[in-house]
Amino acid sequence: MSTTPNTAPEHTPDTGEAAGAGRGRSRLWSIGASGRARLRVGAAPETIRVLTAALDSRIIPDTYVADGAPVVVEGVSGAADPTAGDEDVALPLTASVLKPPLLASLLAQHADVVRPRVDDKGGTVDAEVSPPGPVLAAVLARRSWPGLPVLRRIISTPVLRPDGTLLQTPGYDAATGYYLTDNTHLPRVPEQPGPEQVEAARAFLLERFLRDFPWRSAADRANYLALLVTPIIRPFTRSLSPFGVIDASMPGSGKTILAGCVGLLVGQRVLTWTDSEDELRKAITTVLADECGAVVFDNLTEGTVIDSAVLARLVTERTWTDRRLGTNAAATFPNDRLWLATGNNLRTGGDMATRTVWVRLDPDCPRPEARTGFTIPNLDTWILDPVNQATVLWHLLVLILDWTNAGAPTAHSVPSMRQFTRWAQHLGGFLQHHHIPGFLANNEHARDLDDDAAEWRAFLLTWHQLHRDQPLTAQQLRASAETYAGADPWAGTFPTTATGKPLTAKALGRRLTGQLDRWRGDTVLRSVIDPAHNCRAYWVQHNPHHTQPPETNPETRKPGTTPPEQQQHP
Repeated sequence: MSTTPNTAPEHTPDTGEAAGAGRGRSRLWSIGASGRARLRVGAAPETIRVLTAALDSRIIPDTYVADGAPVVVEGVSGAADPTAGDEDVALPLTASVLKPPLLASLLAQHADVVRPRVDDKGGTVDAEVSPPGPVLAAVLARRSWPGLPVLRRIISTPVLRPDGTLLQTPGYDAATGYYLTDNTHLPRVPEQPGPEQVEAARAFLLERFLRDFPWRSAADRANYLALLVTPIIRPFTRSLSPFGVIDASMPGSGKTILAGCVGLLVGQRVLTWTDSEDELRKAITTVLADECGAVVFDNLTEGTVIDSAVLARLVTERTWTDRRLGTNAAATFPNDRLWLATGNNLRTGGDMATRTVWVRLDPDCPRPEARTGFTIPNLDTWILDPVNQATVLWHLLVLILDWTNAGAPTAHSVPSMRQFTRWAQHLGGFLQHHHIPGFLANNEHARDLDDDAAEWRAFLLTWHQLHRDQPLTAQQLRASAETYAGADPWAGTFPTTATGKPLTAKALGRRLTGQLDRWRGDTVLRSVIDPAHNCRAYWVQHNPHHTQPPETNPETRKPGTTPPEQQQHP
């Protein structure tokens, strides 16, 4: 891997003269007495041609193109600093899409748009005009702007470029298409930190900043560092990142501080969790249109089960496509955010169990908020100071550059994480390089937090106890769930509807079909076609000494059943 510094200019300040020159093209306008560019227009067609050429030649400073639309990077006035870690953290700059009113305002600021008119004496003079809305709309209607640099994201934190160099000069970076906001509190990080700097950075992060959090294990601390580093190295790793859950046994353990630190560094949006898949989808689409590096579902209700097909799809896709709110037009966004949730005693269900990395805290005391003697007192307010945020960030960047200077070694002994294996290998390599143990070592323990798996295993074990290996149709199985004289042979494990009633035979059959051959610990559901009833029959295979399915063996089939390859599926 190359770690040669990028030779492309990282940022060229926009000036009227540079824009007028237009990258080697002849000047399109003159400079008037006001010091602004002078654009001479005429009838509507001529005005459209002149303004289109001027806009494409960057007559307006800090103009770029994003998804085919011209945008201008501008400061946001009046944005208040967060007063707590669970508040939205907005970036100081935003990319505003040019609409006719904004374009008219910016043209008035940066150019003198003039049109000849006849004066009282019959002569011709130039009169300043504001182009009408339909003309400005016609200018902005096109999708091709070859003269405008492509803006991919506005970021507030230095990031690793794909070539392994650090983007840390504020302004536009042509190599990545990123625009880095200025951070006056962050000293420049040396491209090759010395051993003393690396050791000091490691000591600060582990022995000061993260020292007093009540981690359940070393894995929880390592996993948190991996999540903290993820937004910074994502352009380099080009990998999907799993959903991060910061969980605590009790309130006041510090989970909001941990989530807020990520958001304070890279910008965050704080969302309220909803069990409605439709509302969750709308919230995701809305937040992906914002400039932020982290999205936090903060303070979920205690005991919430995170089980969402929408969220499971989101974290495994590189892009997110959905209908823009209030329109019929679809929009596509890169899924380049870090997604987090915080809460007490949370659980996962469905596909989220294998797409989640856990950071768990356990203070093991009656009143965690009353603890004293911290290495950094009042850490919740300490981290709100931009100077302290820059301190944390600088030490992180030192460790990252030391890792890349060593060739960015990856770890191949980490657990397989399907779509997130590349992420795990890079972050595992980063942590191993700095001798930080435990990364993903709590994966097996996290399986116990999978409510969906636990419920299915309890159901299958009870099924096996009641019926052993006898094949049953969904109708027969449903009949066995009927209670008599208040006795429930299934001890509450039989699948039910939202109102607590046992599923119908049809609904039960659909649910069982979705679980075929999926191991739940040491149990697995099998099925064959019952020729007598021309429907599917099911039974539970229980292997107490095996947690993986045995090798395929025709002799393990039920006697007299149809081989799978010959089954006729209804």
